[in-house]
Amino acid sequence: MPHDPTPGDNRVALRADCAACAGLCCVAPAFARSSDFPVDKPAGTACHNLLDDFRCGIHDRLRGKGYAGCTVFDCFGAGQQVVQVTFGGRDWRTDPEIATSMFAAFEVLRPVHELRWYLAESLATPAAAPLHHDARALLAETERIAALAPGALAAVDVAAHRATVNEVLLGVGERVRAASPGPRPNRRGADLVGARLGGADLRGANLRGALLIGADLRGADLRSAELIGADLRGADLSGADLSTSLFLTNFQVHGARGDAATRLPSVLDRPAHWPVTSTPRPASPDRRRRRPTGPSL
Repeated sequence: MPHDPTPGDNRVALRADCAACAGLCCVAPAFARSSDFPVDKPAGTACHNLLDDFRCGIHDRLRGKGYAGCTVFDCFGAGQQVVQVTFGGRDWRTDPEIATSMFAAFEVLRPVHELRWYLAESLATPAAAPLHHDARALLAETERIAALAPGALAAVDVAAHRATVNEVLLGVGERVRAASPGPRPNRRGADLVGARLGGADLRGANLRGALLIGADLRGADLRSAELIGADLRGADLSGADLSTSLFLTNFQVHGARGDAATRLPSVLDRPAHWPVTSTPRPASPDRRRRRPTGPSL
């Protein structure tokens, strides 16, 4: 069963520190007009809401202004790594000549830091002990990559490194699920958009890469479920137990809905847009009596 993180968990150091960054997530990536953003923004162009001191001018009103996409973004600490380590405290406004290379470094380090997160979680997971040696070696290599100079970062093959790390992460997921007392359904990559899974026993489920957009997961038991790459946008997690879900991240949680009764791993943030009250949990689904309106397990 995954370990519930303590303050000594290595993932604590991978939390975004916007005060130590230079608004890189507001400049480097592109975004398109959609339900997540009200306007188009090209890559390398500062969002018009970015202030001179690199703070967001509408940070407390992002969802109301149509910038829901900003509220679910997580750089895993790559922003402060780029500014404070890769570029030694310099920023793209004071030194515009470094802007292009700084933005490029951020685009490399963001996925690299996400891999650091998963490897650190693997090392904090007792059921994955047989793979801790490999995970530790890969974490050291990933940290070495994160410490590279800008020119060397540009040459990093992130896809190849991700594939190598993924071999270990797959093994971690298999061991965690095997140790779960639950039914352990395998729905890897499944299309569960809008699925009615309220109250479902999903302990030890393989939901790697599953599409759970808008799914009803109210009161579901997701302990030891593997959620790496699962799309939880708009999913209702009210009253669900994800306290020991594997490879769950802040950007997944912030894209979902939940309430005061939703249980999360302690290393994750409880989204500010979630209500502070609880909603009634539905009974376990009875598929013989309920008229299906979406996929289910």
